[in-house]
Amino acid sequence: MKKIKIGMDVGIDLGSDTVKIYTPGKKIALEEPALVAVDTDTDEILAFGSDARQMLGRTPEHIAVVSPVRHGRIHHFGLTETMLTAYVREVCGNRIFMPRVVVCVPSGVSDVEKSEVVESLRAAGARKVCLIETVVAAALGAGLDISQPRGCMVCDIGGGTTDIGVISINGTAYSHWINYAGNSFNQALIEFIMHKFDLVIGPQTAELIKKEIGCVVPREALLTVTVKGRHFKTGMPHMIRLNSEDIIEAFEEPAVRICRAVQHTLEETPPALAGDLITNGGIMLTGGGAKLYGMERLIAERTKLNVTTAQDPEYCVVLGTGKAIKFIDTRDRFEKQTSPLDVFGA
Repeated sequence: MKKIKIGMDVGIDLGSDTVKIYTPGKKIALEEPALVAVDTDTDEILAFGSDARQMLGRTPEHIAVVSPVRHGRIHHFGLTETMLTAYVREVCGNRIFMPRVVVCVPSGVSDVEKSEVVESLRAAGARKVCLIETVVAAALGAGLDISQPRGCMVCDIGGGTTDIGVISINGTAYSHWINYAGNSFNQALIEFIMHKFDLVIGPQTAELIKKEIGCVVPREALLTVTVKGRHFKTGMPHMIRLNSEDIIEAFEEPAVRICRAVQHTLEETPPALAGDLITNGGIMLTGGGAKLYGMERLIAERTKLNVTTAQDPEYCVVLGTGKAIKFIDTRDRFEKQTSPLDVFGA
């Protein structure tokens, strides 16, 4: 991997599922699962990222594969610090002067949670940390102009959370988040297959099914997939056929929850900004969950607004953190309202 120069700034999308690091030149320098494998007997760190993911479901009892970031919040401070240290050093190398960092945080996080993010990155070697709200970063990454006094709306469907916000003049006029997102669809599918077919599958299998035939509205043609797992009653290996109509049934609850969250955000948005959405592009979908077949159409039907999915939606947040790097010096020189960044604890 190419090392960046001393003092170069980076942007980080600290996701519940994946950590992405941006370096200048619009390059994703690192994209790794937010996973750590730990020996619970000795507390020894055994693996990070892709190496840890390969261990899922295949470890002895004394080895745990842990997600230190859950629902967009740091769940285990020590493991998050260790993971970020490994990832930042992989990108930056062992340098005396580490980069300044712009990192995204979900809407509505507390000062304590912000402080944990800042301290984790400081421990990883960052010499300065600036925070940016996930929806603001997503808007920047999607190419929206958020500097003007008019409302634009973003719905970022990540792995652990869905963040929704109406943005104007570089800040959120109103934001809302829920713990229903990409992982919720996987869990809903696991439970559906268990209850309907007595088949036990894991999160990785559910993710593969979602990518292959996942949908929240009927497809033009019925798709089917073979699903392998363990029969709940016999304990023996078992196989079933699943079709896209089954998936719609399985995904109903998380899909409805996300639509309701979008509707709630619209209901709480100041009237003038809500009116802007009619003429200012409607709603922009970002995040990996935006790629789920029919999500754009379903939200459009529920809100009666134009809904568009960003190009490469899963990368909008990290690209937005990269675009926000230019505001670091601006934030130091001028008042906060001229910048989307928050230098809390930095």
